[in-house]
Amino acid sequence: MDISTGLGLFAGAVVLCTLILMGGDLRMFLDAHAAIVIFGGSFAATLIRFPLNSMFHGLPLGAKFAFTMRRMTQRELVDEIAGLAEIARKQGPIGLEKVEVEDPFLAKGIRFVADGYDSNFIRDNLERDRDNFLTHLDEGQKIYRAVGDCAPAFGMVGTLIGMVQMFANMTDPSKLGPYMAVALLATFYGAALANLICLPIADKLHLKLVDEEVNRTLIIDGILMIRESKSPTLVREMLLAYLPEKHRHEDAETVPA
Repeated sequence: MDISTGLGLFAGAVVLCTLILMGGDLRMFLDAHAAIVIFGGSFAATLIRFPLNSMFHGLPLGAKFAFTMRRMTQRELVDEIAGLAEIARKQGPIGLEKVEVEDPFLAKGIRFVADGYDSNFIRDNLERDRDNFLTHLDEGQKIYRAVGDCAPAFGMVGTLIGMVQMFANMTDPSKLGPYMAVALLATFYGAALANLICLPIADKLHLKLVDEEVNRTLIIDGILMIRESKSPTLVREMLLAYLPEKHRHEDAETVPA
């Protein structure tokens, strides 16, 4: 689990609740009209921007990857692939059938090598898989960013509606308070939804998309080198180029001479 996402949302909720409770109670900040304007309006505007199919794919996938961490780091992937290259060199591709690999994408590539598929088939299949996954993850990022862009605008819409209703009922003092609450709470809901939830999740998904693209490209190159029976040392050296400079040197120091 990506602890930072959950911790950040929890900390933000605690800050807001603390500020609210210091000057009143939570019931003062609950309003159905403001919620309808923000959540209903933002969803409607986002639905206009994106196909329904993208909404069904992007929202759950984005929520999933915002709260999950990749099972293996790039450094661990390099070590894992170099170890698999050693097995393939000693036992041949058939020896890879008994190996258990944690990463699903890497396991798929190893299965292709063990089954004897040619390099072009392996490259085309894995690259298509990678590109489809990245496309769906990018859709999720764009959808959350779109909601984050819409929410403050609809907060302003809710504020304007509340003010119009308030001014239209100036002769009835009992209605001024509720309409003013709608006006202010709509802006509050929109700002909180955008800046605490949607835009941070969109930024997190963008970072994970870039990281996942590097990791899956690293795996594809490693699988193809194993298929071509490259030496484990060469495989490791080639894949170290995907790591940051500092980690390359650390890995180089751990490789026996």
